[in-house]
Amino acid sequence: MLDSIIRAAKKKFQDAKGSHDWDHTLRVAGLCKRIGEVEGADMDVLLSAAYLHDIGRSLQDSSNGAVCHAEKGAAMAQPIINILPIADERKKNIIHSIKSHRFRGTIAPATVEARVLFDADKLDAIGAVGVARVFLFAGELGARLHNPDIAVEDVKPYSIDDTGYREFKVKLCKIKDRMLTQTGMRIAIARHRFMENFFEQFLKEYEVER
Repeated sequence: MLDSIIRAAKKKFQDAKGSHDWDHTLRVAGLCKRIGEVEGADMDVLLSAAYLHDIGRSLQDSSNGAVCHAEKGAAMAQPIINILPIADERKKNIIHSIKSHRFRGTIAPATVEARVLFDADKLDAIGAVGVARVFLFAGELGARLHNPDIAVEDVKPYSIDDTGYREFKVKLCKIKDRMLTQTGMRIAIARHRFMENFFEQFLKEYEVER
């Protein structure tokens, strides 16, 4: 079952940008395995959702955020899930997990599998990989390295001032406290500490250059 889902999901990443590419999906799936086995998740449901969770991401990026990739991805996943030889409740759980994985989403993860996917996806946004990805994303937007002359809350998403530091302040620094599983929280604490230290050093070095 998972082999067919992986093949179907991977095809959706042909136009994906580096910050949310197939490699990100594979890391999230790996984190789901690590967390899900400890948290007692239905691993077939969880991994199905993990491989499909970002298939709508390129549409959000191309729309400059107007499209919600979680909702769009869930709709795109529906025909893939419909033909699986599993119970309807498990199919619904896969779709729910995809739909509720977004940090800025409005749907709360209501199952073990959805909570694990939420945590796994967020963990890939913090720590060393998270720092690398946030600057990769800023580069994809053509954003500046940093803009100390504008408050982060005044910055428009997908603009030249949507910098890596801005994303850290409005989202990444909050992720640790949004973890939904104990296993995810343990991993997040160390990654959060690294990230805080990095951006503290980043600001010091940037100010010297000004």
